[in-house]
Order: sequence, then C-alpha cells, then structure tokens
Amino acid sequence: MVGELRRGDKIVIATHNEGKARELAELFAPIGIETVSAGALGLVEPEETGASFAENAKIKAGAATSVTGMLSVADDSGLEVTALGGAPGIHSARWGGPNKDFGLAMQRVNRELEASGSADRSARFVCALALGQPRGETLVRIGKIDGTLVWPPRGTRGFGYDPIFVPDGYSETFGEMDPVEKSDISHRMRAFQKLILSTWPYDED
Repeated sequence: MVGELRRGDKIVIATHNEGKARELAELFAPIGIETVSAGALGLVEPEETGASFAENAKIKAGAATSVTGMLSVADDSGLEVTALGGAPGIHSARWGGPNKDFGLAMQRVNRELEASGSADRSARFVCALALGQPRGETLVRIGKIDGTLVWPPRGTRGFGYDPIFVPDGYSETFGEMDPVEKSDISHRMRAFQKLILSTWPYDED
C-alpha cells in the first residue's frame, strides 16, 4: 500500500550526511513537513548491501522506520561516469576512503579518467529517494541529471562531487552554482518531485 504525506507530518531523514539532510529538509519545509535527521536521533547507519541506489535507499529508510516507528525518507545517490562504465556509482562515497573525503574521491575520478585514455567526460548524478512507512510498502523514486566533468574542481558550494560536475546547459559546476538554482534542477529535486506526485493528496501547488 502506498501511503500519503500530509502537512504536519514529522519525518526522519535517514542520513548522516549533513549536506543531504540539509537539502532534503529544505525540500520538505515548504509543504509543511517537519524533519529530523538520523544523525540527530543517534541512529546507527545500516550496512548498505544493495546492488543499486534504489536497494540501498530502501535499506536505509526501512532501518530508520523500524527503529523509530516514524515515516522516513532515505537518499542514496552518486556519480556515474560514462568512460568508467558507470563507476563510482553506488560506491561514490567509498571512493573517498574511510573518512569519505570527497577531495580524494574527485582526485580518483580524474586519475582513472586519465588512465582510461578516453576523451569522454560525460557523467550523471543519480538519486534514489525511498519513503519508509510504518505500515505499507517502501516507495522509491529515481531522479537523474546529465552533465560533464571538469578538472580541476571549481567552487566551494554544495558537497560531494559537486565541484567537478557541470550540468548540461550550464557553464557553472554545482560547486559554483547558487544553492537555490542547483536545488531547482538537481537529481535530488527530480526524485523528490516524483515522490511527492505519488504521495501528496492536495491539488494545489
């Protein structure tokens, strides 16, 4: 059963990534849904054993809902580089090592691109958002945005791989872009819009 999100709901954002928690909180706030992060609740991060973004998002949302008994939303997202066969993909954070240092992760992407000998710098960000419900199925929706990778990194806004990703149709990286402009076009926003269309009972914008 697919449930409904309603104004006044309180939802757990099942992530310990401050950047993701902030972006998701900003998406839910205008529709009157209060959020609290898994980190703030002291929840343990579950092991991500899935073979896809969708599977890992479901694992994280299910874990948060089972512990808290609350609605939860989990994000699993990452960078897929064409010339690297879709890597780092679901391992995007792990490319930063045990401390999830995205400076190191970006260096690795650039290093492996150079080693590949390919001139193709196309890539895309993918986001799976999973809505965990105390009663009913865990709903997953996917958002994507295509772009081109640049080197060296540009900009200090955003997080993760943002400083090396230029979305198609733009000249700035996500790391240089105004956060509001980035949010309007991001893979996370696209997944969020699909999730809301599936669960929001109101007719008005």
